[in-house]
Amino acid sequence: MIELYVDGASAGNPGKSGIGIFIKGEGHHIQLSEKIAPTDNHSAEFQALIRGLEETAKLTTGIVSVRSDSQIVVSAVDNEYVKNATYKKYLADILKIAEQFDYFFIKWIPTAENRAADALAKRALHMP
Repeated sequence: MIELYVDGASAGNPGKSGIGIFIKGEGHHIQLSEKIAPTDNHSAEFQALIRGLEETAKLTTGIVSVRSDSQIVVSAVDNEYVKNATYKKYLADILKIAEQFDYFFIKWIPTAENRAADALAKRALHMP
């Protein structure tokens, strides 16, 4: 099983933004910190999940357990629905990638349990 921790960060609304991805399990321990185009925090959270799933898909088609501290992302994926039109494309991309896995789970966790991905997302805010 692969555990995928994701987080997005935005300094402004919209503003300078970054994503953090931490992948562990099945012998993997991957940390990614990437700057993304300026956006709002929720969009950054969705983009973090998309990138995390893309990276995870390179490693396995088996069991993937996602952890995020974004309630809107977790709720959207769990319900396969999001009201905000801005996030519909993100959700469609997430669900399409998730179909590749034998089992896909997503769970909301408190920020305190998502420190690795949070630190990686914040680090991306300071990238040139």
